[in-house]
Amino acid sequence: MSALPLILALLIAQDTPGAPPPESAAAVEAPADPLADMPFPAGASHDDYGLVAWCAGALGGYLELYDKVLPEVSRIEAAFQKPGTTHAQDMKVYSDQQKEGRADMKAFARAMQAAEKASLRPIRDQGGEAMQRGHSTWAAASSMPVRSVAQQWMGWTLPARCTPTATALEARAKLLGATFKVNEESAADPAPAASPEVAAPSPAEPLPPAAAEPAPPPASEPPTSETKPSR
Repeated sequence: MSALPLILALLIAQDTPGAPPPESAAAVEAPADPLADMPFPAGASHDDYGLVAWCAGALGGYLELYDKVLPEVSRIEAAFQKPGTTHAQDMKVYSDQQKEGRADMKAFARAMQAAEKASLRPIRDQGGEAMQRGHSTWAAASSMPVRSVAQQWMGWTLPARCTPTATALEARAKLLGATFKVNEESAADPAPAASPEVAAPSPAEPLPPAAAEPAPPPASEPPTSETKPSR
């Protein structure tokens, strides 16, 4: 019998040279973090909750300046009219930005509240401090000429990292909050333990009849006549 079939079988059974075994294959790469390339705003916290709070403070300061700078913004837009647009169209951009900003503020508030509820320790003071830092980016506006403030205000945009971070924070906090709630309910209402079955008492068996007491022996009767001694 030829040994060729046996040799071929041994060759097929061996791993292909250079090919990694299945267990050492490279792991599938995780999807890239969309926030990885977005820089943090200067002075903002790097944790999600603190960043969202900072963004809320900075955006709040921007919205508060609307009425103060709008006349100067209107003058600047009229002086530098864009080709193909009207002054009303140019000014509508800022009113639309106000609407978007108020919607973003609501989203930031929801995310922060969800994080505060899900946190195992109080973090609201931390959030208030971060909001104050964000709001302070507009602190110099009170002492600057309105024209300078208006120019900076017109060029300001919400940092790109703010909105997606708030969305992720809210979703994660709600998930954690639901987990904590389930855990608390499980601890508060444990499943009732099955009560041990108590064997029903068996019907009492009748006691065996008591053995009849033996009748007392009859009393010996006295002799009717006595034997007289013979003389």
